[in-house]
Amino acid sequence: MTAAEHEPEHSAGYEVDTLIVGAGFAGLGLGIRLRRRAEETGAAASFLILERAHDVGGTWRDNVYPGVACDIPSHLYSYSFRTKPDWSHVYPSGAELQEYLRECAREEGVLPHLRFGETVTDARWDADAGRWLVTTPRGSYRARALVSAVGRLSEPRVPGIKGLHTFTGRVLHTAAWDSSLALRDKRVGLVGTGSSGVQLLPYLAREAAHVTVFQRSAPYVVPRGDRAYTLEEQERFTDPLERQRMRDEIFWQAESAFPQRLGEPEAIGQLHDRARVHLESQVADPALRAALTPDYEIGCKRVPLSDEFYPALTRPNVTLEASALERVDGTTAIAGSGARHDLDVLVFATGFHAARPPFADLVTGRDGIRLAEHWAQGMRAYASIVVAGFPNLFVLDGPNASLGHNSAIYMIEAQLDYVLGALDHLERTDAPLEIPRAAEDAYLAALDAAAADTVWLSGCTSWYVDERSGRLTLLWPGYAHTFRERNGTFDAAVFDGAPIPAR
Repeated sequence: MTAAEHEPEHSAGYEVDTLIVGAGFAGLGLGIRLRRRAEETGAAASFLILERAHDVGGTWRDNVYPGVACDIPSHLYSYSFRTKPDWSHVYPSGAELQEYLRECAREEGVLPHLRFGETVTDARWDADAGRWLVTTPRGSYRARALVSAVGRLSEPRVPGIKGLHTFTGRVLHTAAWDSSLALRDKRVGLVGTGSSGVQLLPYLAREAAHVTVFQRSAPYVVPRGDRAYTLEEQERFTDPLERQRMRDEIFWQAESAFPQRLGEPEAIGQLHDRARVHLESQVADPALRAALTPDYEIGCKRVPLSDEFYPALTRPNVTLEASALERVDGTTAIAGSGARHDLDVLVFATGFHAARPPFADLVTGRDGIRLAEHWAQGMRAYASIVVAGFPNLFVLDGPNASLGHNSAIYMIEAQLDYVLGALDHLERTDAPLEIPRAAEDAYLAALDAAAADTVWLSGCTSWYVDERSGRLTLLWPGYAHTFRERNGTFDAAVFDGAPIPAR
């Protein structure tokens, strides 16, 4: 049974203690924790999860293009409170992660708390009632606490290409892949060489008559080294202690890579060597190799993992266009270099509106201020989760809560601990929780100072950095374990103006 088949009936005007928007890893994780806590205490589980789609999974539900997979090993890219012994591969595919999340929702008893097909159109704080009023096309909800779990990878970004409307062929984004699309005898243009483009190209190269890859900037690519787990390994992982040992090993190995992001010469030199040797071993043609050599510091952009990307580029039916797609005229795509490419299909592997989430336009806090206005100079939140002027709002996987070197699920779980502590506090007092602007400003200043010397602000353009302010707004500029130490525990005193804890 899928999540959609278990969809409960909608109830307009529903009132609940906690309203969660989004049923990906963050929203489901909080739902599971709330459900378990209710079972332990015997209290009612007063929460709902609104999901605009008709299944759980978030980015792993939406992104089904061939080759989609995670670049964090399976045993770490999963809930610590619901580990899985029988992962099929070292790195999980998108389909396997989607099935894992479906299983979590079903077996943890979260499905009755889900409302599918609910697209939030407005969310505003009612100061008189001390409640959030949330509206969807199907009705309305009232909640003491509102939790945004919409994530960073939910709104596809298609660049404004001049003349794109004149293209007579098929246009699609990797986040809206059409599995019925037939590519045989088709000339395909792939726009973008980030992680999704790197994953998709090998498939396109095998299926299409010809592929033109539009590369605005060359990516650093390092070996993936994926493989299937043996039955003996899966049997060993039935031991919870063995699963925990594997998680710990992967986690601390990933943490050891963070000095690369600080630009420490020895650490970043090792990463450079790894990428260079990978390129040289897989691309023999010196001209192609030169075109695939980045001109920015490694780690400034996300570093894709692939053993198939470079070999795909060397196929006779693949052309690397080492410049961006600039305009379209009918069936012809014109690159920044002036080169013209006749195409039948255009695939945009151009990422998402990550630093400027559209959901912020829908949320109105105290004094009628929209969250998008508060974030005019980039996303900001105290402890990367609570926002000045927005009482009882908690943003999961939002400002400076992501990583460039370790598991996002580890970060999400630290935030879940914070939210549960805050909800406990609200249960005891019922007085709104609003972080003082001074606390948010001080936290932001500390993050900006920590980010200043990182590789992410070394000069390249990436989705980690807010395009208006130039601030690093997506990533935590430190080790993952320091995020948990700093932000994994709710502290009510800070909301009353107590001194802000040192980072």
